[in-house]
Amino acid sequence: MFEPEGLHKSETWVPEKIPADKPSAARIYDHLLGGYHNFACDRAVVQQLLVQYPDLKETAQMNRAFLRRAVNYLIDQGIDQFLDLGSGIPTVGNVHQLAQEATPTARVVYVDIDPIAVAHSKTILEDNQYAAAIRADVRDTNNILAHPDLKRLLDFTKPIGLMLVGMLHYLIDDDEAFSTVNTLKDTISRGSFISISHPAHEATPENIDEIHKTFKSAQDFNIRSRVQIEQFFSGYQLIPPGLVFAPLWRPESKTDVGMDNPEKSFTLAGMGKKI
Repeated sequence: MFEPEGLHKSETWVPEKIPADKPSAARIYDHLLGGYHNFACDRAVVQQLLVQYPDLKETAQMNRAFLRRAVNYLIDQGIDQFLDLGSGIPTVGNVHQLAQEATPTARVVYVDIDPIAVAHSKTILEDNQYAAAIRADVRDTNNILAHPDLKRLLDFTKPIGLMLVGMLHYLIDDDEAFSTVNTLKDTISRGSFISISHPAHEATPENIDEIHKTFKSAQDFNIRSRVQIEQFFSGYQLIPPGLVFAPLWRPESKTDVGMDNPEKSFTLAGMGKKI
């Protein structure tokens, strides 16, 4: 089995036959956050991206911080079950860690298409009876919703925290993206919440085309307008402060990452409630 450079020899979570020369969006994000579940090809892309946009690591941290604040807010609202789509490779401060610290029986289902993300998730969740990881394309909502692990853990007759953090821009086709989100919104019950962060045109740097070309070696993406991102919340009540740059969504202090220049996040973030 291929053992990527930088991993401990004892690690056994890397699935067989993972191509060592094909970058992955999940592993790039992992490296930006300081993780080690990535290959040399992922790190090479990151190094090129950092030349093009030196603040990219901080941008990743802003998105991760939004996820943490969103989960903490949902916990405070009494939400004890979460569906995290496009969850990526787990790092410190995962949804299940945050939720189960407050409510030990909080249930979490992670969904990602990246085999390493799912394999590592399964490893850290092996002894956790209240959390599971599913490998699936997020657009395949029927199979995800019918998956036995999801049906075992989540009760869709009760409110759910639906997490779509840093994921929807990978659904390139607009119709497909809106259809996927609408199906999920129709499935969850009243009192549920949807959390979204998404790169926005109004926050992108001047050399975004150059950045896009570099990142496309791993995965293509579609940056959308504020109006389009707002449409993902259609029919839901936006939680104050609404759709804002990620660092500005319910910051915990004036020294939070990105508060000095929130536009560096690339990203608009918000949460809506089904009423």
